[in-house]
Amino acid sequence: MIVRELFVGVAIVTCALVVALAQGWPASLWLFVLILPLIMLGTYDMLQRKHAILKLYPVIGHLRYLFESVRPEIQQYFVESDTNGAPISREFRSLVYQRAKGARDTRPFGTLFEVYRDGYEWINHSLAPKAIDQIDSTVCFGGPQCSQPYDASLLNISAMSFGALSQNAVMALNKGAKAGGFAHNTGEGGISPHHLKFGGDLIWQIGTGYFGCRTDSGEFDEALFAKNARGNTVKMIEIKLSQGAKPGHGGILPAIKLTQEIADIRHVPMGQDVVSPGAHTAFTTPLELLQFVARLRSLSAGKPVGFKLCVGKKCEFLAICKAMLETGITPDFITVDGGEGGTGAAPIELTNSAGTPLRDGLSFVHNALVGIGVRDQIRIVASGKALTAFHMLRLMALGADTINSARAMMFALGCIQSRHCNEDTCPTGIATQNAKRYQALDVEDKSTRVATYHASMIKHLRELIAVAGLNGLKDIGPSLINRRIGSSDTTDYSEIYDTLGAGCLLSEQRIPPPWQKDWHQAHSSAW
Repeated sequence: MIVRELFVGVAIVTCALVVALAQGWPASLWLFVLILPLIMLGTYDMLQRKHAILKLYPVIGHLRYLFESVRPEIQQYFVESDTNGAPISREFRSLVYQRAKGARDTRPFGTLFEVYRDGYEWINHSLAPKAIDQIDSTVCFGGPQCSQPYDASLLNISAMSFGALSQNAVMALNKGAKAGGFAHNTGEGGISPHHLKFGGDLIWQIGTGYFGCRTDSGEFDEALFAKNARGNTVKMIEIKLSQGAKPGHGGILPAIKLTQEIADIRHVPMGQDVVSPGAHTAFTTPLELLQFVARLRSLSAGKPVGFKLCVGKKCEFLAICKAMLETGITPDFITVDGGEGGTGAAPIELTNSAGTPLRDGLSFVHNALVGIGVRDQIRIVASGKALTAFHMLRLMALGADTINSARAMMFALGCIQSRHCNEDTCPTGIATQNAKRYQALDVEDKSTRVATYHASMIKHLRELIAVAGLNGLKDIGPSLINRRIGSSDTTDYSEIYDTLGAGCLLSEQRIPPPWQKDWHQAHSSAW
């Protein structure tokens, strides 16, 4: 470990100084003896390729690893919130780092959590566990109206745009996706050459700014969309209605991060913040949304098309459901984001106080589709803070077919959550357009870490499913996840979250009372 080597070096230099002073050496000589090792260490830092922080901050960057080395004793006191508000230790970030590096990630001294606290969650194992190699690790996307279905991994890279991320970060993610056989969501910033360089599978996200398929006036450009959507690397198209980090608000790229290359890709002017509109102009009603879905599916030559949203007013999503029934048009997938989602730039009120949390929104969307009888035609993607295989499993228990992760993939790249994303001063070269900074991020090394982390997550997810004695993905359900709700009381997700019967929303007599008000307020012709 470099930190230990540094301390050894300092100890040696100290001894040399003592000897030098004892022998009456001149001050210039012992000063040289002190400085030379630091010069050598700084030179090594600038030449090495594995740590962007050391490359950008030679010598002093080792302090970060010094603090990290005492992580087990101090970091459990620094907590964030997981997707349901329960404490989540920064130990999870360390876990991602270790898995990305291919290092051993086992832990001594048992669980990190107090198992008798309210909110503690777990699965019950079986005394007859299944073989891990019997568990599927892909899901087919593409409903009856899709002619180019896509077999997606259970874990994929969530939406992060070129602009928000550096070109080296985008290339590392995409090369990792190519190596690991999973998909890379472009984010709403359009498809850049850096997304295409290594040929990793892409999910092209179309936001309200229509970047990559936009006229000069900011409207949707059908011909440009068709040209890009039919590229071999584009496997699916995702229409972004809203995102959890800032629901109802368009994407933000601060002017300080806007380069000429990004401006050319997005077809926007230089010198000002790039703020996407709050709503789409290509459609204005649920019926028009589904017509737009069908239009994009046709223009892309039959590729899976879906939309992403953070659940807000329930009646508005139910209006989309009614539009599905009236038109017969269904999206191939729906991505559900949570109000706790992250971003590089958002108003603080929207970050903390707007949008339905992921697990609540996910359960609602799943049950709504079950209630109108189309769940088997539509895949659901959960996009949230999934850092471990258990995080993935509990989202799948609530209806997710696959998981998208942004935060964990950034950790795999080396993100330390310095929170300078919107200032263009990211110390790891990930969320910056400063060439000096992003060139410190080694694409080859970081892409390997992304692929390694993904492989580890899939392995551990399959292991959890096998340990529970399940035969496969189809057996995952809400009763799998247990939660403590008191010192001596426990329950499971099937009792906490709604479980609607197939087609129950289609009969007035079968609509559950808590759903009746929103269902009756929903109209396919208006939000």
